[in-house]
Amino acid sequence: MSDPRTIPSIDELRRRPAAVALEARFGARATVDALRIAAGRIRQATDAGDPNVSTAARIEAAAAEHLARMFRPSLEPVINATGVIVHTNLGRAPLAEAAVEGISRVARGYCSLEYDVQRGERGRRDAHAETLICRLTGAEAAVVVNNNAAATLILLAALAKGREVIVSRGELVEIGGGFRVPDVMRESGAVLREVGTTNKTRASDYAAAVSSRTALILRVHPSNFRIEGFTERPALAEIISVGRRLGIPVAEDLGSGFLGFADRSAATSVDTLRDEPVAAATIDAGADVCCFSGDKLLGGPQAGIIAGRAAVVKRIREHPLMRALRVDKLTYAALEATLIEHAAGRAAANVPVQHMLEMPAEAILDRARRLAAALGRMQDWRVDIVEGVSAVGGGSAPGIGLRTWSVAASKHGLSSKELAQRLRELTTPVVARIQDDRVHFDLRTVRPDQDDTLLHLLATL
Repeated sequence: MSDPRTIPSIDELRRRPAAVALEARFGARATVDALRIAAGRIRQATDAGDPNVSTAARIEAAAAEHLARMFRPSLEPVINATGVIVHTNLGRAPLAEAAVEGISRVARGYCSLEYDVQRGERGRRDAHAETLICRLTGAEAAVVVNNNAAATLILLAALAKGREVIVSRGELVEIGGGFRVPDVMRESGAVLREVGTTNKTRASDYAAAVSSRTALILRVHPSNFRIEGFTERPALAEIISVGRRLGIPVAEDLGSGFLGFADRSAATSVDTLRDEPVAAATIDAGADVCCFSGDKLLGGPQAGIIAGRAAVVKRIREHPLMRALRVDKLTYAALEATLIEHAAGRAAANVPVQHMLEMPAEAILDRARRLAAALGRMQDWRVDIVEGVSAVGGGSAPGIGLRTWSVAASKHGLSSKELAQRLRELTTPVVARIQDDRVHFDLRTVRPDQDDTLLHLLATL
């Protein structure tokens, strides 16, 4: 009878049922490599291991663990219990079901990305979503690129390369990842012309800076910070008046992509997003062109949306950078589906970001009570319900919060940092926030249909 502690050959291991199953799942080459690595480590180990477990079984277990780790996607779903709605680190806006279905519909086969089905000839990729964007913003024309930084870049390159662009000093912002407006302007070939001061810029400052070298006036929404106190900033209409009087086009980088609420009387639209510019208002005020993100308050996929006068958008559409910055069929599918929800007045119910923004604190409190009651019945957990504030996030509505209720939890034997770490190691990672040395679960950013899943995951700790 052979010694179970003897290390079998790789060929012998591959004939065992466990290894056969691994090959079916991960492929022969990867499985053989994993078996060799596992066998080598066990051969070098000084500890013979559990005498009741054969060496072959130990190798199989080690190989399976190695393969699972190697093949695990780096991009995986998580439960966002932080209360930050547009969480940049967690993928910004979760998509509406209609958007997910739209992606699935075009991803499974061929589609009319650059084909005119009616005429039976080559079509234009950049025409997709244009009709819906124009309907929602009032613009004459629109085009989509891969994010709002790209939108700003191509807008400046197409309209102002080699010439000056006037920008208020208070709007020379830096957003996440070290992205700075002056840097983008430099890469576009445009020349920055600063006006005003950090805290005060007047319409007259723009007018005084206009010269024969001026190509554009750019207004940038300071989406991730607020300047308060002794400040002054002209209304967009005042800047447009200067531009029209002096024959200079005006562009506005809106950042967040807020389309407004279908219900204009909604308390959230007044109290929380009162300072967020609405794309339709910018167009209505007379701006020649504007740009904004698709994956922030609009609630769609990552995209940069450019909308404005037809002649201006045509110059952007025909710029050589357009091919480098264009989006693919999946982005168009998700964006069009999201825009349809807005156009049909269903965004508050069906677009997750909009739904979270308008979710009443009382509804969150009811869910928090149910979670706290169930968690409190489990051994070693201590829970409380705490009133707090959710954040809009994504560089939108800085300094403004939404009233919420969170479940503050601690588990015996674990510090708050250790508990947060254990939460991130679950089969579906749970990302929460630490406050006052306790882990807080803010259910505003947890889908209601995930409440039971969240409880089940917490029960496994």
